[in-house]
Amino acid sequence: MCGIVGYVGKELAAPILIESLKRLEYRGYDSAGITVLNESLETYKTVGKIADLELILPERIIAYTGIGHTRWATHGKPETKNAHPHMSSGISLVHNGIIENYLQLKERLIECGYVFESDTDTEVIAHLLNNKMYKGAKKLDLLTAVRETISELEGSYAIAVLCSDEPGCLVFARKDSPLVIGIGDDGYYAASDVTAFLKYTRKVIYVDDHEVGAIRPGSIEIFDPRGNLLAKEMHTVEWDLEAAEKAGYEHFMLKEIHEQPASIQNTFAGKLLELEGTVKMDELYLSPEQIKHLRRATIIACGTSWNAGALGKYLFEKLAGVHTDIETASEFRYASPVLCGEELTIAITQSGETADTLAAVRSSRSYGCRNIAITNVVGSTITRESDSVIYTRAGPEIGVAATKTFTAQLIILYMLAIHMGRVRGVLSAGEAKSLIVNIKRIPGQIQKILNRKESIRECAEQFADKRDYFFIGRYLNFPIALEGALKLKEISYIHAEGYAAGELKHGPLALLTEDTPVVAIATRGHTYDKMLSNIKEVKARNATVIAVANEDDTEIEKYVDVVLRIPPSHEMTSPVLSSVVLQLLAYYTALAKGCSIDKPRNLAKSVTVE
Repeated sequence: MCGIVGYVGKELAAPILIESLKRLEYRGYDSAGITVLNESLETYKTVGKIADLELILPERIIAYTGIGHTRWATHGKPETKNAHPHMSSGISLVHNGIIENYLQLKERLIECGYVFESDTDTEVIAHLLNNKMYKGAKKLDLLTAVRETISELEGSYAIAVLCSDEPGCLVFARKDSPLVIGIGDDGYYAASDVTAFLKYTRKVIYVDDHEVGAIRPGSIEIFDPRGNLLAKEMHTVEWDLEAAEKAGYEHFMLKEIHEQPASIQNTFAGKLLELEGTVKMDELYLSPEQIKHLRRATIIACGTSWNAGALGKYLFEKLAGVHTDIETASEFRYASPVLCGEELTIAITQSGETADTLAAVRSSRSYGCRNIAITNVVGSTITRESDSVIYTRAGPEIGVAATKTFTAQLIILYMLAIHMGRVRGVLSAGEAKSLIVNIKRIPGQIQKILNRKESIRECAEQFADKRDYFFIGRYLNFPIALEGALKLKEISYIHAEGYAAGELKHGPLALLTEDTPVVAIATRGHTYDKMLSNIKEVKARNATVIAVANEDDTEIEKYVDVVLRIPPSHEMTSPVLSSVVLQLLAYYTALAKGCSIDKPRNLAKSVTVE
């Protein structure tokens, strides 16, 4: 759970590595380090953030090759000794992932005389590599030694390695962790994410699982597991550096909340055919006959993506008539799922690199299921392991707490449900047209919410000192209640729980007091009257109720303490608008508390370990 970078070129390496690490700091920020290679290896690392690393660097480091790392701890506490790069007599290595058999390898290496200075699994790779290069019958070159080393590793890894005996050479490899190569005019870059080097180039090569490569001045070679040289395709990234900057906002999260009108517009652009009452889904490799004969769909996701999938369940069953299950990816592969070839799995992952979701998709494929991936990152691992890929087109999301990618995922789920419903004959052209019209209205409706965000800020500040929050909703609003609670706990550190409103009387009411705000999503729809009854139950326990309601609803004010408004909208599409209100509520609560909003404690953006 880290970010790695590497550089080989004509420019001084250290400034490029530091700049690139700053772009990757959302992936981890408990320690950081770099190694540069000139005539020898020079390594600098420290606990803390990239700014702390800068303080210990010499004013000018003459070297044109280097690697760097920003860490989110999985093995070993956030301490300088556990920071990357890790060394082993002339070798320096950075790693993103987890080595599952590191204890067995460590015991073997200790018997060979190696001394371990850290508590990490990564140091095992460095010493094993050293052993391969220097302790065998003959000395190996770095590329060969890396190939032999990774053959003994179990788990996930993206690594970049330097060796003092091979100046100007950087060797890399990957399995189940992201790695992309940048091709610049003045050098080559390796990184966990294209954001790291967008300042320098937008030309990239995506490294696939089990591939190994070497970068040298003026050349790059990538090999398959058998050692065959590959002719890899070069892609051009559409994002630019400005898209990854704050653009004047105080935090990335606030910027990304404000980008939702555009990100949603981009996601459905060219797909909503209003006159025909259909959705254009050219990237969906399912024939009409396959869609008609679907017995069941299973949505697989984690965290915020799971909450999006929970809404998707309602949409697929209502609009497409497909029985749908929602599964937590981290549990799916350890259960005994009952699947068959006439079923569909839908994996939702913002990064396309979520380890648990990837593992679940691979498990589902073993049953012969067709699968669809919904992701935001072109070229990510899941795009190469799925039958169909639907991109959210939200652009880079730097804030750890997902906002614009969540609402973009919802839009994809709406479109997919409408498309399947039309093919299956469950949804009429008129019903589809109505939904399409309302989806097209969403960007403008979100902008109205953003224009009135000060009322949400005032509410957040009023209750920022509370220890506990409850979020309740019914039907389509239940997943939004879950997401609202997740957002608040992620960035404000307030204990928050989301419930189906009807479940309060089955236990949670015992926890309500006058100091417990309850956010009730009470937008117009067929469960509105039931929601009012649940609000009355809450008020009977003296709890404060904050309602999210339509702006033309004058009835709700009689029963609640505070009302946060959304524009009048279709019952089916209003959850998207409510989620934006709850994102702002979480943001302004965290701001009032002085929390680290873009980098909440103990969390990282892309969860690439199990």
